[in-house]
Amino acid sequence: MEGNSVLSFSSKTHIPLHFCSSFSSHKCPQLIVFRPKLARVADSEVKGRTFLSSAALPSPPRAVAEALEHAPASLSALKDVVKVDKSGRFCNPRAAREFALLILYASCLEGSDPVMLFDRRVNAKRYPGFIFDKETLLEYNHMSFCGEPIQVETEEEEEELLLKNEKESAIEEEVLSAPPKLVYNSFILRFTRQILEAVVDRWNQHVYIIDRVTPRNWKDEPASKILELCILHLAMAEISAVGTRHQIVINEAVDLAKRFCDGGAPRIINGCLRTFIKEHTSTEEVQTGESKS
Repeated sequence: MEGNSVLSFSSKTHIPLHFCSSFSSHKCPQLIVFRPKLARVADSEVKGRTFLSSAALPSPPRAVAEALEHAPASLSALKDVVKVDKSGRFCNPRAAREFALLILYASCLEGSDPVMLFDRRVNAKRYPGFIFDKETLLEYNHMSFCGEPIQVETEEEEEELLLKNEKESAIEEEVLSAPPKLVYNSFILRFTRQILEAVVDRWNQHVYIIDRVTPRNWKDEPASKILELCILHLAMAEISAVGTRHQIVINEAVDLAKRFCDGGAPRIINGCLRTFIKEHTSTEEVQTGESKS
């Protein structure tokens, strides 16, 4: 792709990565695995320790459509939240945006076309004897954010938090590295590909907008902001080409930034997208007026 972009499919950015495939014990450069931040000590005190942990959030939903048929009534209310179909596969659009981010990030790092990488990933042959345990989808949480600091009083509580985060990391690794056709239903796979096609189609156009609205440090050190820039490209493409309501897209982009990025990324991405919306809306109004005249 052409254009003076701080991020390019054809660029070879050398960044330490952790590629993982559950097909075998070998490393496989097809999917970049995002791990949730492990709980870590932020401050030591006499009476306790402060942790940054996803344990500050409610427990992840633990029901899928199949399980709900045999679940107690108290779990039935979770059916609309989980958004998993009767086959036990993700059918929530949030899963599509997350999957699209994984593919776009990996494509930028290895310098390949994201749509081609998506097709290769989806159509890859399964490792002989590979079995995916769908029970892991019961544990997977699309809303696993770092959360607010947590005060613990004992070493036992500290150990419990660490074990909980390690378990969530293992579940996330298994789900995100599994064959996509076992994890996502056909709607999610089509929607993911649609978003990625929109990204490719609007790439050069959005490069200049992103360069104008992002902070200087993101442009001075683009290699450290690839993930954030990918989120911006995905959101802008979905708004301008796919036509999803911008309120939904912005909320989803901010949540992705909370989940996978550090620092003030969620706030900055929110501001960048709102600036983009103002310009996009103004352009559409001008084009509408010209067509009517």
